[in-house]
Amino acid sequence: MIHCEGLVKIFKTEDLEVVALQGLNLNVQQGEMMAIIGNSGSGKSTLLNILGGLDRPSAGQVNVGGWDLLKIRDDQLVEYKRNTVGFVWQNNARNLLPYLSALENVEMPMLLTGKLDRAYAKQLLEWVGLKDRMHNKLHQLSGGEQQRVAIAISLSNRPKMLLADEPTGSVDTATSDQIMNIFRQVNREIGITIVIVTHDLALAGKVDRVVAIRDGLTSTEFVKRNPNLDLASIDSGAGALQEVHEAFVVVDRVGRLQVPKEYLEAVGIDGRASMEFEGDKIIITAPKTLEGENTNES
Repeated sequence: MIHCEGLVKIFKTEDLEVVALQGLNLNVQQGEMMAIIGNSGSGKSTLLNILGGLDRPSAGQVNVGGWDLLKIRDDQLVEYKRNTVGFVWQNNARNLLPYLSALENVEMPMLLTGKLDRAYAKQLLEWVGLKDRMHNKLHQLSGGEQQRVAIAISLSNRPKMLLADEPTGSVDTATSDQIMNIFRQVNREIGITIVIVTHDLALAGKVDRVVAIRDGLTSTEFVKRNPNLDLASIDSGAGALQEVHEAFVVVDRVGRLQVPKEYLEAVGIDGRASMEFEGDKIIITAPKTLEGENTNES
């Protein structure tokens, strides 16, 4: 569904150039539910905006659902955003029209494409648990209910992929769990690919795969050992991620290894490392002096 290779995004002003993505590699399969985690400034939101057709990549490869987003024309980009991708924002105001009811909000994208399907709009609101609230105006709904309306809106044109930017960032823990269960239900019901950007490890522990981004590069993956693991059995604490996911370091096609900085610092590696084979393992250590002592010299 998603293939990024050597993806670069550079933001330029008159006197400043910022490289947000520095050759990022990412593959996401059709029907997968995964999360992208990273600190502020790591490039995760930039990646989401590129996948959503909101930003143009500067270089590299990025293909989504058969579309080449590096070469796509403006008129094709409109079609892509209408039919391929759905977007859920952290800020409800970007998803919702306050003077419409929940049902009317879900129907609005359908009206814009001339394909009104009221039965499907009602079904979406049932899926997100708002069957009895669909005729309420937004001011009559809680923040969590509004976010569930936003999820229904993002699915109204039957996109192939759903992108969610910190979808639980403004709700409490119980509502967060409810929203994640909705994502999982929709993922299973219609097989839609779901990519969630978050900094919350507890939330990331409820998906099938987690990709960590550092400094504009994919660095680490966590893959669930048991893909059929019931969500109810996953603890909400951050430590649960380590219990149900196996960690992988990302290796690109030319063999470059992206090791998290904290791992390198823990063993005293700074700029240069020693490497040796030991059976079926590759051992990476800090360089050794002639006396056999470790040194941090680069």
